[in-house]
Amino acid sequence: MPIVLNKKIDDQTVLAVWKIDETEEQLLSSLQLKQHELDVITSLSAGKRALHWLSTRVLLRKMLNTADYIDCQMDEHGKPYLVNSDTHISLSHSYDYASVIISKDKKVGVDIELIKMKIKSIKHKFLSDVELAQKQIGDNTNGLYVCWCAKEAIYKWYGKKGLEFKQHIHIKSFKLKDEGSLQAIVELPEGTRELTVNYFKTTDGYMLGYVVA
Repeated sequence: MPIVLNKKIDDQTVLAVWKIDETEEQLLSSLQLKQHELDVITSLSAGKRALHWLSTRVLLRKMLNTADYIDCQMDEHGKPYLVNSDTHISLSHSYDYASVIISKDKKVGVDIELIKMKIKSIKHKFLSDVELAQKQIGDNTNGLYVCWCAKEAIYKWYGKKGLEFKQHIHIKSFKLKDEGSLQAIVELPEGTRELTVNYFKTTDGYMLGYVVA
């Protein structure tokens, strides 16, 4: 399993990315899955969906540095969590990559996406006119993916249904770089929150955003 990034965010938080080049059988051999998890694999279509599910679990095991069984489940909102552990986790995958972020003391969210031109056709669905008026966003494919990954990472960080990208998450003006950060205003039921989202573009055309707070 080639880990292409292993980044220590702070003393309690680590982000990792790796390229999926194993077969489904190879990934399965690295895990101790119970019947309900095997049923999940069976329900997934052959190919990338199963590989994505398995690869995030294998990477999670590597990051936790344990050979013991890891009970990773989804709550009622679809947010992954570790049973009998206070460690916060977030999982993401896109085509040939998987990413996991873990933290012992903070909530986390991560999103990785393969950059494609077609995002321009849906930009009005997740960005407001004010956001689209920013020159670094507009029709800039990279800028659009920074915003998408940022909002998706925030959504995962919050971990509850009802948070709308366009209505509740607002990207403040930022300077677009291959690696940088931005500020976002998030309207939560419990009050407004300003979050910092870090992002970077890979050399082979993926964008990744993550939030730790």
